[in-house]
Amino acid sequence: MAESKRDYYEVLGVERGAGEADLKKAFRSLARQYHPDANPGDPTAEEKFKEINEAYSVLSDPEKRARYDRFGHAGFGPGSGGPTINVDPFGFSDLFEAFFGGGFREGGGRPANVAEPGADIRYNLELTLNEAATGVERQIEYKKVDSCPICDGTGAKPGSKPTTCPLCAGTGQVRQVQATAFGRFVSVRTCEKCGGKGTIVNEPCPDCKGTGKVMRVRRLDVKVPAGVDNDSRLRLAREGHAGENGGPPGDLYVFIRVKQHPEFTREGNEIHLERTISVTQAALGTELTVPTLDGDSKLRIPPGTQGGTVFRLKGKGMPDVRGFGRGDQHVRVNVTIPTRLNDKQRELLREFAKASGEEVEEPPKGFFRRR
Repeated sequence: MAESKRDYYEVLGVERGAGEADLKKAFRSLARQYHPDANPGDPTAEEKFKEINEAYSVLSDPEKRARYDRFGHAGFGPGSGGPTINVDPFGFSDLFEAFFGGGFREGGGRPANVAEPGADIRYNLELTLNEAATGVERQIEYKKVDSCPICDGTGAKPGSKPTTCPLCAGTGQVRQVQATAFGRFVSVRTCEKCGGKGTIVNEPCPDCKGTGKVMRVRRLDVKVPAGVDNDSRLRLAREGHAGENGGPPGDLYVFIRVKQHPEFTREGNEIHLERTISVTQAALGTELTVPTLDGDSKLRIPPGTQGGTVFRLKGKGMPDVRGFGRGDQHVRVNVTIPTRLNDKQRELLREFAKASGEEVEEPPKGFFRRR
């Protein structure tokens, strides 16, 4: 009857020459698939799991595997000493990993009162373009969670101390061990009596009500370097919320937003500006006074300047936030054409056209008038 059993190599889906790693990998995959806990109410899964476990218990043992390779299932008849189904062929931590995808070692787990860093804080700071160009120092105000100064973060009334939780014995976790036909299973949950802290405050601090934390307003001077742009951020270490169980505070991140300027347009470290001049100024040339981030500056417009010409004021742009010099300011000149001329202006333009050798045919009066 023994030979009616399926071949152990076939059960695990491996070749006869498979090594220990391949056997282990195959078993884990199949055990996870057919474990009774993953297939409630399916008796075929339970039988399949027993078959998989039996195959692995033989093939993972060099002596039993050699006997099986020589005699097959007949090598494990009455009095042969096997096969004995090992309900924990890897050790409990490996079996837990095979079924649930993660390792677990009895006596391990996360202890209570583990130091954890505090949460970070985001603060949005708005600047003008000129403030972004020169850099600025601002005092900001924000709320943060801090350790209670009255109880030093213990949560206990001054003169008293927290006591060890009687339910979890200070571990912060409650374990339940269940023995099954397939081995021991340990479920771990956060202790509901102490909330995972491992200690209980019998006399709460009147200021923090036993939490060990208070919310307070923090005022801080922040130096913003020249050249910052939208979404630039400054990190102020350890200025965030207080940590847990003596862990370090989080960080404060100051995010910069630069308001739009009424005249300037910024592209990186370059500043753009537009100015409009008349036809006469464009033809004869002129000098303009234009604003810059450093104040007014003179810009010479040479004779014959065409509309759309861009002039560069070197070094008048934004400073590089890393200190690599400054950008430039670009002034685009637009030329406006007069729409209403008096008789004298019209006559002068006719004379100009004649002197230039141009023939100008003016439309008849009233041609563009609506009828």
